[in-house]
Amino acid sequence: MLNIGDYALHQETGQFGQVFGYGHQIINGNYFTTLKVKLRNYQTDGGYNRFVEDVYSTWLKAKNS
Repeated sequence: MLNIGDYALHQETGQFGQVFGYGHQIINGNYFTTLKVKLRNYQTDGGYNRFVEDVYSTWLKAKNS
């Protein structure tokens, strides 16, 4: 179980970040829980962080490195 504040690794893309929230998506009439993750060390010229949201099952708990 991933909780807010845990670090997560996306199994398909390799993206790494910290969980900051939960959400949901309805796909083909089915309800899926999602994780909202603030990607680590991703800064653009504008100085803002990148956030990503995907289905919970695509994330693994990771250690902070």
